[in-house]
Parts: sequence; structure tokens; C-alpha cells
Amino acid sequence: MFKLTTTTAVATRSLLAKPFAAVAVRSYHPKVIDHYEKPRNVGSFNKNDPFVGTGLVGAPACGDVMKLQIKVDEDSGKIVDVRFKTFGCGSAIASSSYMTERVRGMTLDDAAKIKNTEVAKELCLPPVKLHCSMLAEDAIKSAIKDYKRKRATASATATASSSGAAEAAAASA
Repeated sequence: MFKLTTTTAVATRSLLAKPFAAVAVRSYHPKVIDHYEKPRNVGSFNKNDPFVGTGLVGAPACGDVMKLQIKVDEDSGKIVDVRFKTFGCGSAIASSSYMTERVRGMTLDDAAKIKNTEVAKELCLPPVKLHCSMLAEDAIKSAIKDYKRKRATASATATASSSGAAEAAAASA
């Protein structure tokens, strides 16, 4: 029969305390908690606005989904406003929030150069949460690509309608 002694109880408590201590070490960094509890730039723009680019990305492995939208000033080519909606863990929300702060005021080219490693380093993300920073990088690149596609389509439409008007004017002359 096993007899519980003071030595056994102390040893048992010591063994049981280790897993709980490990859990405490794996908690979110204060920067992640700050962005999670007070996310910046939450919301959305009209995706049909020709000056808005929308990036929608997801991570099937964990279920995180991130929508990031940029509003670009046509004259300067700079991102003047940013919004996001993210469904996922605290690290995914924090990565989105950080990215919106980071790209505001940047040119499209500069924003496209932001790497997930910067996001991960700034938020002190552990290796198991790096996919969240990758989603943020993918989302901004996707939003920029969508904006450029819209502008190219608008430019082609404007060119076609102006050449059509010129042809009509020449035909009536």
C-alpha cells in the first residue's frame, strides 16, 4: 500500500507545479494583449470604392481569417486609411492591428516590403504563432494587389471611353 508522507506530498506538488508553470510562460506578450484589448482601426470600407484595396486571407490549419483594407490617395499614392476585421486568436488580431498602424502613410511600394518577421518581432510572437504574422503580410500584399487591379481596370475603362468619344467626334465631323 502506498503511504503518503510529507516528502511524498512535497515531491508530488513539485511535479504537478511544473506543467502549470510552463503554461504561465506561454502566455501572450503585453504588446499582443494591448492590441487585442484595444485593437486599432477595426472596421471596413466599401469594397467597390475604386480607391480601396481589399485583402482577404485565411489559415485553414487554425481557422484564422483576416480582412485588411487600404484607402489610397490617388495623387500621392500613399495609404491614407486602413481598416481590418479578423476572426481568430489574440495573435491574429494583434498582427492585423499592428499592420494597420504600420502601413498608414506609406507608399504602396514601401508597404509591400513589410515582412512577417517584422510583425513577429515587434509583437514578440512565439514560433507557434508565426502564421499570424504571415497572414498580416499576405493581407497587406493582397490589398495592394486588389487596389492596383482596380486602378488598372479604371484606367483601361477611361482610355476606352475617351478613345470612343474621339472616334464618335471624328465620325460626326
